[in-house]
Amino acid sequence: MTRAAVFGTGSWGTTFAMILAEAGTTPTLWGRRAQIVDAINETRENPEYLPGTRLPDALRATTDPAEAMDGADFVVLAIPSQTLRGNLQVWKPHIPPGAVLVSLMKGVELGTCKRMSEVVCEVAEVPESRVAVVSGPNLVPELARRQPAAAVVACTDEEVAARLQEACHLPWFRTYTNPDVVGVELGGAVKNVIALAVGVAAGMGLGDNVRATLMTRGLAEIARLGAALGADQHTFAGLAGMGDLVATCTSPLSRNRTFGENLGRGMTMAEVVAATKQTAEGVKSCESVLELARKHDVEMPITEVVVGVVHDGMTPGEAAVLLMSRTPKPERYGV
Repeated sequence: MTRAAVFGTGSWGTTFAMILAEAGTTPTLWGRRAQIVDAINETRENPEYLPGTRLPDALRATTDPAEAMDGADFVVLAIPSQTLRGNLQVWKPHIPPGAVLVSLMKGVELGTCKRMSEVVCEVAEVPESRVAVVSGPNLVPELARRQPAAAVVACTDEEVAARLQEACHLPWFRTYTNPDVVGVELGGAVKNVIALAVGVAAGMGLGDNVRATLMTRGLAEIARLGAALGADQHTFAGLAGMGDLVATCTSPLSRNRTFGENLGRGMTMAEVVAATKQTAEGVKSCESVLELARKHDVEMPITEVVVGVVHDGMTPGEAAVLLMSRTPKPERYGV
């Protein structure tokens, strides 16, 4: 029997644990808040993040990381990306020998500019072959209702990717494998930044032409950064690239798009943060994505103005003028 520990009782962690359970894997969900853990065990529901969603009987929860990881074949990490390093240092002694560490996180670490899989390898002291990534257009409210969706399972070891694929594959949740961990992670991290820009445009009342422009030019930014870091360019045309970008930029269920939309409507950063219940990863990761781009001499103008609006006091109107007044260049894929 395949066992999994899922760290994080937020909406995505809980939903992925549900997917694992329904696919025949036995999951234990770890959470830091006893109130949520108790509710999951006693009522089969996560009342704070997934109210109304019935969780499988095979899923149980605990506040003890050692208990969660006991006998686990997969250790799934579904926590805010900027908290990964500190948490994993605490959990490291409990990781079972040979367990595969799975990242559901979509971010780039502040300060180091490392992707989440790189942080996992460094802190847990495991090879790349024991780290996998799950990404794609996976808006949680739809998954919680068991609506059809697809995702990418990425690992440098194809056998490990296939094992994880089997552990979470369902008739309504289709998974594809991909050895391009770099491309899959960059697609997931940078699309959040582009979704902030699209949200700002929507909040300003700008139309579909602007949104389509931001998405396509945003995809070009992702591809440019990916090329500099050795990613497979075909990845960005798939689920972990264009698929995730379109879903996150267009859906009202997207945290990052909603965050940007509130900024575009004139709310202050403090007001938007206060109104946002769950983590919008692009808000912090936009800085590290831009720093990573500058380290590799990659031009990312949309990312630059997002950082300006979110962190440097630039108004949405100023950001729009800055983008549109740039010197025109030839439009080619990846440029």
